[in-house]
Amino acid sequence: MNSKMLIVVLLASLPALAAADSQWILQQSTLTYHVSHPLHPSEGVSHGAKGKGVCHAGQCEFLIAVPVKSFDSGDSNRDLHMIQVTRGAEFPLVTVRTRLPESDAAASTINADLEIQFAGQTAHYKQVPFKVEKQDGETHITGTIPATLSDFKIDPPSLLTMPVKNDIPVRVDLTWRPQ
Repeated sequence: MNSKMLIVVLLASLPALAAADSQWILQQSTLTYHVSHPLHPSEGVSHGAKGKGVCHAGQCEFLIAVPVKSFDSGDSNRDLHMIQVTRGAEFPLVTVRTRLPESDAAASTINADLEIQFAGQTAHYKQVPFKVEKQDGETHITGTIPATLSDFKIDPPSLLTMPVKNDIPVRVDLTWRPQ
């Protein structure tokens, strides 16, 4: 009789377990933007992103935020100019939101629809591919967001009257851990 009661309790518990929320926390981040100019390409790197994911009923919502001023190109004048051009004083954060099926956590590649707020504008990127690797309880995600200056209504800055290219791809290297 006790084993039948245990089975009934376990079966009754399954829906509650399936609906249980899970959370993810961003452990490490490296975000790198690339700007191309005929005379001098440059990159800015940030390790300052914070992020969280919440899963419920088979869907996960992720939010990542990174301060604009956390990007370092190795040239403080260039970094200050980047903050000016991107209106970083007025809009100090870049935020990225995405929603994924919880089942994507087991895949080796995910295609994410991203909503990015930057420089006072919102851009949407559909089906951006990311590579997923799992190791030691962590999930490592890498990929490139095909961003452009015009996506965020940023006038391309110029050097010696030559503007930078419109493309500003952002390499993403994130390590997530379940909380």
